[in-house]
Amino acid sequence: MTLPALQHDTGPNPRTSLIVLHGLGADGHDFVPLCEELDLRALGAVRFIFPHAPEQAVTINGGYVMRAWYDIRQVDLQRQEDADGVRASGAAIAALIDAERARGVPAQRIVLMGFSQGCAMSLFTGLRYPERLGGIVALSGYNPLAEHFEAERSDANRLTPIFMAHGRLDPVVVPARGEAAREQLRALGHTVEWHDYRMEHSVCPEELRDLQAWLLKTLG
Repeated sequence: MTLPALQHDTGPNPRTSLIVLHGLGADGHDFVPLCEELDLRALGAVRFIFPHAPEQAVTINGGYVMRAWYDIRQVDLQRQEDADGVRASGAAIAALIDAERARGVPAQRIVLMGFSQGCAMSLFTGLRYPERLGGIVALSGYNPLAEHFEAERSDANRLTPIFMAHGRLDPVVVPARGEAAREQLRALGHTVEWHDYRMEHSVCPEELRDLQAWLLKTLG
């Protein structure tokens, strides 16, 4: 699977790349305006990549075809997970990382970022990737196929910084799911910076400010 994607370079010859994964039913355009609010000039030229998830039927939405990284079969996100879909999208996202490295961006200057389903895929792909990444940003999501994580995680990314954030009022991915992912990662020795906000299933200005500060600290 090859993922189509939007690309925006803030200057010539970027040496830092952010791959930004949208949520269920959205597409790569969704996070363009929010990323434009990040002031990362201190890092030099940055390449933003906004891939589009494949179109597929989503069970909980009555089989309606939409962009999705994997099928969601039940409201309970822990039951009947679409393991094949998660793994297929993970391979396609890893190929985007490979492509950035082939363009001359070191793996340690690549950040994988996602919201909701995109958050799940950022954790799944980034923590299994065989080379150390610059960071992982996990917004309003959870760790998919969590029961396989300890056995499948990459030694290379055990020390990769992780930024996690969640809305305390989130009715879509309830806060307990994000908190469970945080606790699993920390219990296995991963470095997680956690933030929560008084918001629902969305992104707020305070969150963007915290994310900007983390990116500058992590990549600076």
